Amino acid sequence: MTDQAVSAYAPLETPIPPAPNASFFSDAQWKTLFALADAIVPSIRTAATATSSTDKVIPIAEWDDAVSNLSSLIGGPDGATIATRYLQEDASSNPTFQAYVERIFGNNVHEEGKAGIGLILNALNTRTGSLILTGSTTPIYAQPVAVRERVFRGWDCSRLPPLRAVYRALTAIVKRSWVMASPSISPVLGFPRVPVHGKPAEGFPYQFLQIPPGDAPETIETDVVVVGSGCGGAVAAKNLAEAGLRVLVVEKSYSYSSKAFPMEPNTGFVNMFENSGATMTEDGSMAVLAGSTWGGGGTVNWSASLQTQGYVRQEWADAGLPLFTSREYQRSLDRVCDRMGVNTEHIRHNRSNNVILEGARQLGYAAKAVPQNTGNEEHYCGHCTMGCASTGKKGPTESFLADAAKAGAVFMEGFRAEKVRFSKKDGKRVPSGVEGTWKSRDSYLGLSGNGSVQRKVAIKARKVVVSSGTLQSPLLLLRSGLKNSQIGRNLYLHPVLGASAVFDEEIRPWEGSALTTVVNEFEDLDGHGHGVKVEALAMMPSAFIPLFPWRNGLDYKLWAAGMRRSTSFITLTKDRDGGRVFPDPNDGRVRIDYSVSAFDRRHIVEGLIASAKIAYISGAKEFHTTYRDIPPFVRPDASSTDAPEGTNDTALQNWIAELRRKSPLNPERGMFASAHQMGTCRMGKSPKTSVVDQDCQVWGTDGLYVVDASVFPSASGVNPMVTNMAIADCASRNIARSLGVPRSQRDGMARL
Repeated sequence: MTDQAVSAYAPLETPIPPAPNASFFSDAQWKTLFALADAIVPSIRTAATATSSTDKVIPIAEWDDAVSNLSSLIGGPDGATIATRYLQEDASSNPTFQAYVERIFGNNVHEEGKAGIGLILNALNTRTGSLILTGSTTPIYAQPVAVRERVFRGWDCSRLPPLRAVYRALTAIVKRSWVMASPSISPVLGFPRVPVHGKPAEGFPYQFLQIPPGDAPETIETDVVVVGSGCGGAVAAKNLAEAGLRVLVVEKSYSYSSKAFPMEPNTGFVNMFENSGATMTEDGSMAVLAGSTWGGGGTVNWSASLQTQGYVRQEWADAGLPLFTSREYQRSLDRVCDRMGVNTEHIRHNRSNNVILEGARQLGYAAKAVPQNTGNEEHYCGHCTMGCASTGKKGPTESFLADAAKAGAVFMEGFRAEKVRFSKKDGKRVPSGVEGTWKSRDSYLGLSGNGSVQRKVAIKARKVVVSSGTLQSPLLLLRSGLKNSQIGRNLYLHPVLGASAVFDEEIRPWEGSALTTVVNEFEDLDGHGHGVKVEALAMMPSAFIPLFPWRNGLDYKLWAAGMRRSTSFITLTKDRDGGRVFPDPNDGRVRIDYSVSAFDRRHIVEGLIASAKIAYISGAKEFHTTYRDIPPFVRPDASSTDAPEGTNDTALQNWIAELRRKSPLNPERGMFASAHQMGTCRMGKSPKTSVVDQDCQVWGTDGLYVVDASVFPSASGVNPMVTNMAIADCASRNIARSLGVPRSQRDGMARL
């Protein structure tokens, strides 16, 4: 957008569902929790300006230095005023912050987790418990914030595992909620509400099935029901509808107009991500981001459109799946890429990606541009993880789902599939449809009428395609009574640790496409295809800042403000060792049992080292990681950016040696993240080791298919969108063939 367009464009407001009842904690527990939040993000003042014991008081010289440094970053005549407001802001007095914390605990923390944290909060409110946990009989909420900060920091390395767990949980929740809710962080960073490049455009005008109020279950008949609208389901829906079949696509989440994009993070994460983007693994060491909206992950991803690599295809073929080395599969890869206009010719790299590409060149590392699904046009927008206002990213909503609609597919949002219904035939389970609950858009989503309608719905179908994603597809199969022991197992997450390079000059890293380069030099560190790729992170403050370590309140605020001079790295790891998903025994929500193995963590270390060298050779002054036991590398003052020794610099080599000494890294000491989930209904040649066959049909059934990234036989090693879509393309064509679609129609479909 031009500056004039930016000032004129205001996305539609997107309200979020009402906050959950917060009575799972008592008033006393909430008081103590928010007192700890103010230790993590305190109001920082001098003795002369302090107003209460909740202020962190620092010497006037330190205050002046902080304001001066922030003012120089912010610039302009109001720099000192904005800096002062930012430093004096605390967390708990902000109602938006409080509401977001309550929402995360209410919706995203399972009962066992809430009970464990509640137990600690109760203990802190007693004299005996406070003495044991803090060293003082004075409740922590009555302690000066400096004491709270010291006590809380001590829990990081406590000998008591519950205290370490509370430290990890609260720092993650508070950092995230603060960045979402802070009224001053965007002015400090100069972060704009809408992207400064691109032009808003109208998306496809989807229509969704509506059901009138009623008490009896509603029955709908179709040929094929597709459960999920993400990358796999969208491709399947297009192909099946274009083959002349009646197709119904059901999605548990809701659709939003491109006029609502990009959403603000505090609404976007709630409306478009699984569990509001706050899903954590059981050990608390990894944040798992998964799309949950119309178009699924393809609506919120970063445009990376890499085809399945040859060594991965061979690995899967050697496991008894010759599809992946066939010409048919390559045609599917090319077909889905052609439909989305995948290209490298129209990429304009932003600073983060140029640092990676040019740094790799100077170090002799293999690196290349990452193809983008941008309709063979330039797309220079880093805000798309909150939805693409320009519609330039040709994900499912701008490609396959639109094609499905034009071919006659019917869509239903707000439908939660509860189970697949079966009959028996020749010893096999034959799906007869899906049953679940539909909820209309209620008042907060813009329903015109007298409130929400909720109905039980029975969908009768000849074939059922489950495309609910790696986290939800196995849970649907389990709720449907399937007993295969492999369901939910073989979970792969492409674990990453993040890093940041800080430069002298302003970079505005949120401008430009998020992920347009990849370093492949370290993708095969074990000789069997397991290793790490170096890529860039989408530089939305809400996605970037919370990943990095908290050490104290002032340090964290100053570091966060430096984001405007930063670029990013992620170490995307093809994990050898997997985990599992399973339903919560109380409410059925997904839970993730996964810890990054020592084998895979060693590869991550090599990715961090490569990233540090790239940052150094590119002139970065500092290098930070999301692993809190490694202090940031700070380039010595005397170290010239073009010194002849380059990355042989003694200070850098000493830092690298220290990192290697800590290998394979303690998973408790870092914040790992995953935006790729694969494998929980994996494809194979036997029901003893897999859930679906090469056609994506569930073993022991006739007509039930899983078509999403959960069928990957192992980690793909690349951003999984295109692999997911190609598998869906193959599978859906086979489904059409099984339903007797005339050859002329199949051939016509193949030419699209």
